[in-house]
Amino acid sequence: MKIFIDSGMLEEIREAASWGIVDGVTTNPSLVMKSGVPFRSLLEEIVKIVDGPISAEVVSTKADGMIQEAEGFAKIHRNIVIKIPLIVEGLKAIRTLAAKGIKTNCTLCFSAPQALLAAKAGATYISPFVGRLDDISTDGMQLIRDIRLIYDNYKIPTQILTASARSPMHFLDAAKIGSDVITAPFGVLKQLAHHPLTDLGLAKFLADWEKAKK
Repeated sequence: MKIFIDSGMLEEIREAASWGIVDGVTTNPSLVMKSGVPFRSLLEEIVKIVDGPISAEVVSTKADGMIQEAEGFAKIHRNIVIKIPLIVEGLKAIRTLAAKGIKTNCTLCFSAPQALLAAKAGATYISPFVGRLDDISTDGMQLIRDIRLIYDNYKIPTQILTASARSPMHFLDAAKIGSDVITAPFGVLKQLAHHPLTDLGLAKFLADWEKAKK
């Protein structure tokens, strides 16, 4: 399973990339706002750090506007993937962009039928938001199971990108289900590497080593 970092902070992206576990980056308008860096400049820096898919989200709500934004982003670097919202106008844009060879990440997916439509339109990735479903007392990971089953039934090439992951358990479940990709904030990525028994074991080994030197 590929791991993307969901961030617009260059420091976080550099640090996570240095661990050797980051395959790509996802951004959105909210993350860009927090970064304080102009969007195009931010993308130009990110592609220097991570050699993998970099999602850049459009803000237009009409297909023509989405396509225009997408074509501009795509010129920045070959790794740029265009994030398109899962609305009817977005499906139109995805179809056109797919025909032009521009990769897309269909975002804000909350149902399996939506995911099927995105795949039919030609989306490269589908981004089901599991955390937001959990927030409304719905099993977000069940959506990943449903999409995996449907895509496998029909040998659909669109990759499932589990989004809005908020805990190590989301990672575990996504990997067991067979999600192609998962994206999560820097804080959640740090949690994955930590375990209290690892910390205790390391502390004991170091303490024993100090005793052995004496």
